[in-house]
Amino acid sequence: MSKVTNIARGLSKRVIAALALSGCVLTGVQPLSLANGNPGLVIFSGVEERSDILGYKLDFDGRPRFMGERMRLRIKKKKLSQGVSKFFISYLKDPEFDGKFNTNSVEVRVDGESLPLKDVYWDKESRVIEIDLKEPLEAGNAAEIVFSNLKNPSSGTYYFICDVLTSGQIPLRVYIGTWIVSFNRT
Repeated sequence: MSKVTNIARGLSKRVIAALALSGCVLTGVQPLSLANGNPGLVIFSGVEERSDILGYKLDFDGRPRFMGERMRLRIKKKKLSQGVSKFFISYLKDPEFDGKFNTNSVEVRVDGESLPLKDVYWDKESRVIEIDLKEPLEAGNAAEIVFSNLKNPSSGTYYFICDVLTSGQIPLRVYIGTWIVSFNRT
């Protein structure tokens, strides 16, 4: 055998060994989750229609007791087929819910732009947050409700229910959907 053939064999063995080793390392490392979001596969949720489950995102991974979390509650435009003048977000009566909302850090965003708000009121006893818009949101827009500086509740899964007050001549309170939000243990 020639010297060049021996060098090529030695080099190919090193490349194959390096590829095998890097494959094992990459397989053993769990991917990092940048943020919680979307309910994923939900089989038994108590929500009647799969289409009633809304998407969300927790920017800082939903760690319990973390003050400063940002929760983004998303509503697709097909769900907002009527104009909206007020959002109602309620959560089920759960004695373990110990989260806190900062009503001064609530936004309603459409296409990345914050809408002016008239008032944000959190009724702790009734477990409802009312977000009153200064100007009604036109029908057919997707919306994102952003709670910044949220104090996460203890780990677990919580249901946040969204109703809106339509902005027509006869305002109606209409159910839009439910966010099923999971907060992690860390």
